[in-house]
Amino acid sequence: MRILFVGDGDGLPAGLLALVGDMDERWHVQHVEDGNAAIALAAESPQDVVVVAPALPDMPAATLLGQIRTLRPETSRIALIGAHPHARVLSLAHRFLPVPVGEAQLLEAIGSLEELRELLDDPALRTCIGRIEQLPPPPQTYLALMHALEADEDTGTADIARLIGSDPAIAAKVLQLCNSAYFSAGRTITDLRTAVTRLGLSTMRDLVLASEVFAQPGGHDIDRHALQQRALLASQLARRMLPESSAELGATAALLADIGLLLPGVRDARPGATAPDDTRDADAPGHMEAGAYLLGLWGLPMPIIEAVAFQRDPARAGTRSFWIAGAVHVATSLVADLPVREDYLARTGVHAQLDGWRAQAARLMERLAG
Repeated sequence: MRILFVGDGDGLPAGLLALVGDMDERWHVQHVEDGNAAIALAAESPQDVVVVAPALPDMPAATLLGQIRTLRPETSRIALIGAHPHARVLSLAHRFLPVPVGEAQLLEAIGSLEELRELLDDPALRTCIGRIEQLPPPPQTYLALMHALEADEDTGTADIARLIGSDPAIAAKVLQLCNSAYFSAGRTITDLRTAVTRLGLSTMRDLVLASEVFAQPGGHDIDRHALQQRALLASQLARRMLPESSAELGATAALLADIGLLLPGVRDARPGATAPDDTRDADAPGHMEAGAYLLGLWGLPMPIIEAVAFQRDPARAGTRSFWIAGAVHVATSLVADLPVREDYLARTGVHAQLDGWRAQAARLMERLAG
């Protein structure tokens, strides 16, 4: 993998670059100090990953990121950012790392991008994603919530409500979902603290994530409300199919299974789906692979990325047992009334549970319809 670092010694210390170069013999590391040299290198030969310091001597970091996107749209772009990053940098980079960047953090970011490339080794897909002028941004409120909970297990209801309420638009969408027929059970919820108490933390995490993700404009002429409802149902189902230790991963993966439909230039890869006029190209990437690639750029865990990419064929995932990919396959299939791979369920020893899962799906959908 070819990795290009751009910036001076203050933002990119030599010891850090040497560590990256020595980490894997397959990693070919180059370093230039200014943007023009980076542009010349990118024009001369493809780069897999470009890491850009917050400040460059000859041009703004955003200018270089834009040039790299134009020259090499398939290149993964990592921006190192300070306390107040320019908005255009955030719209042009795939991943952001705070300065001073930690060794483990940088290696994890590069390693996850390499793993993602191996999983989704499709140049057309990388080019399609790279050409999108503004990718849906990572769900910041959801990530902040997860970070707060990981940092302090005793985070209280008031703290969670205050964090969600820090974004009024997201808070309003969360309350709207809380009072939908599926979640409210006839009881009006008027504030976030009550919502957390009544619905529970796991459900609130789903609602925050759904509120952020599905607020993005769709890449197709799709019904985002219906897409969101299917995602929430699939998330609830997947959570119930897995042991407690894996339930949150499965719920998140199912919730994000069709996120690729929010991207332009991809095709709806579900069986029987009809492509809209602007995506009739049969060679256009499928929305499942595109969605998985986007989640990888956001830095989500690999089991979620695998499950999204392989939701129609869970046997391709990196585990032989029934786990995240299997639960997402069953949950999304039942919600969308698609065939379930019963041969896969038989091989993984869970086929006997399929009728029970179908019954759960029917009950959830009846509740929503009611």
